[in-house]
Amino acid sequence: MCLATLGPIGVAALVYIVVVRGFVEGDADHGLAWPLLGALPLFVFGMWLLTVSSSRIAVLVALAATAMLVGSAYETFVQRNIELLVEPWFPLFNVVGLTADAVATSAMLMMFATFPDGVTERPWQRIAVAFVWTPVLVGPLTLLTTQHVVTPQYLGISGDAIPNPFAVPWLEWAAPAVYYLIAQPWPAVLLGLGVLAYRALLGEPRVRTRTRVMAITVAVTLVMFSLWTFLPGIPLIEFGVYASLIALPVAAIHGILRFGAFDIAPGDRGRLVARSSNLLIAVVYAIGVATPAVLLSGRLRVVPAVLITTLAAVCLLPVRTWMQRWIHRALFGDRDRQLLMLSELGARLEQAVEPRELLTRLAEAVREGLGASWVRIRLASADGVLAASPTGVAGDLAGAGEPIESCDLVRGDENLGRIEVGPRRRGEYGDAERMLLRTVAGQAAASVANVRLTAQLAEQLDELTASRERLVAAQDDERKRLERDLHDGIQQTLVAQIAGLRLARNRLQRAELTPEELTELQDQARETLTDLRELARGIHPPVLSDNGLVAAVESSVARFPIPLTVEADDGVRAERFPADVETTAYYVVREALANTAKHANATRASVELARSNGRLRIAISDDGRGIDTPSAAQASSGGLANIRDRVAALRGTVSVSGNDPSGTTVLVELPVRRPIEREADPVG
Repeated sequence: MCLATLGPIGVAALVYIVVVRGFVEGDADHGLAWPLLGALPLFVFGMWLLTVSSSRIAVLVALAATAMLVGSAYETFVQRNIELLVEPWFPLFNVVGLTADAVATSAMLMMFATFPDGVTERPWQRIAVAFVWTPVLVGPLTLLTTQHVVTPQYLGISGDAIPNPFAVPWLEWAAPAVYYLIAQPWPAVLLGLGVLAYRALLGEPRVRTRTRVMAITVAVTLVMFSLWTFLPGIPLIEFGVYASLIALPVAAIHGILRFGAFDIAPGDRGRLVARSSNLLIAVVYAIGVATPAVLLSGRLRVVPAVLITTLAAVCLLPVRTWMQRWIHRALFGDRDRQLLMLSELGARLEQAVEPRELLTRLAEAVREGLGASWVRIRLASADGVLAASPTGVAGDLAGAGEPIESCDLVRGDENLGRIEVGPRRRGEYGDAERMLLRTVAGQAAASVANVRLTAQLAEQLDELTASRERLVAAQDDERKRLERDLHDGIQQTLVAQIAGLRLARNRLQRAELTPEELTELQDQARETLTDLRELARGIHPPVLSDNGLVAAVESSVARFPIPLTVEADDGVRAERFPADVETTAYYVVREALANTAKHANATRASVELARSNGRLRIAISDDGRGIDTPSAAQASSGGLANIRDRVAALRGTVSVSGNDPSGTTVLVELPVRRPIEREADPVG
């Protein structure tokens, strides 16, 4: 609605001014500088604002710019039609010019005082900005209270000699107050600028930050207008006035980009600011090209004016291109540098052979591409928990706080880690930087997963090699132990028995052998048989082969030095597992209980056996002094290392944890391929 109303009015006023002053008359004193260099940029920006925002403050900008053009059109019409001054209806027509100038002044002051969202923070500020609109009453009030016509300030024609037949005699007493308080808008100007100054200097920190740039721009504009008023006719000051007016839309664009001025949503700021900036640059470029000819038209002939205009167009073209690139880079980042970073990222990641090197190179690439002060990358564990310390770092993390932006490294449903980005070295991150960060994270996730998988495989290979070496060493130790037991025990017994049998044969030949000697030799042979059975039981207990895992474990209860309980349901007791599973489980229990007896200083222990989801679960617990869990997990020798090696050979898992309040639990899970039916012993 506002766009459909204000747009045609402003365009019609501008066309009328240009046609009359530039073409119909075309004299040296055309007076086009103010409408073209002062009002036009603000009008273009105001119309654009109405296309992207419906906020009240956007309407104020468009209303002020339209009123400026209407006031300029009124001045053009009156100055070119002086005979209208004697018409009896002229005082009524003059209200249009007075109201247009007053609306332009009040709307601009209102926009300044309530920038960037049209809202003030304190009650007295709201009351003050309400009085900013009092100059709009200048037309009707002067028409009713003043005996002569009060003409607009910049009309250049005094109305003191023009009678006002519409004045009400009994209201003449109010004429001085109307003139000094309303016709001269300085009270409203002081109120509006006072609110802006208070918010920019004494307001809350957030308010000061949001209004600082606009306040500085308004202050410069006010200074230039003051110099223009007291020192007229100086081209440099006049140029400064128009430059300061062009700076007002620039300050407003800054407010859109940084603080969401005019109620523009964060997701639309970069795109809308790019559009408004391109439009404003085009207008400013056209104004810059035309300014020398417009300001110096009274001093130049046609040919020099054309040459100066052409020269200005050529010289300002690189400036226009540079401004567009600078704004585009400020909004969306350096796309060329970002594309180069993406093209080089693959080569950087291909050169990395281990996770820390890869993540460091990735962090450096992200930092260069985004212009970040620091970047850190943290890997996630198997359960998705991020590591406390980063693996890849770029930049100085000293004093680094929470990241400004972050993006997860995700491959499929697995969270591999997170890229965390610190503050940008210049400006803030926009939608383009966030999109680039997501693109880099998606591209790097596969490389991170592959390198991490390679490292895990290498680690597992090293562990497998070490496990095999330990198994070979254990087998050698077991063989040497058997050799030593046979040599020191049974072998010596057999040698003694052979010697005894030789002696018995000799005594038999001499008829000296007694039955007692044969009985003694028989007892020695029986003891040797017992020793052989004990030795065989140590290698593989017969009860394990005959009666199964639970019975073999329970057979060791009587020989264990502290109270020991074995818990297993009827299904586990009745089931026979594969031979390798039963053997491994039995020796895991023996090894764990041996560690408990030697090192735990426990008063009781327990063994729990259960079967679920195709796995045999064995838990060996005690109430001893406990164990250092991290050290136990990293042990490369001893009982726990032997348990891990045996379990790993069957692709099982081992975990060691502490009990509450004390003690240790060794949890082993072994995959069970299929249940085995109990077979009858063929021997009996």
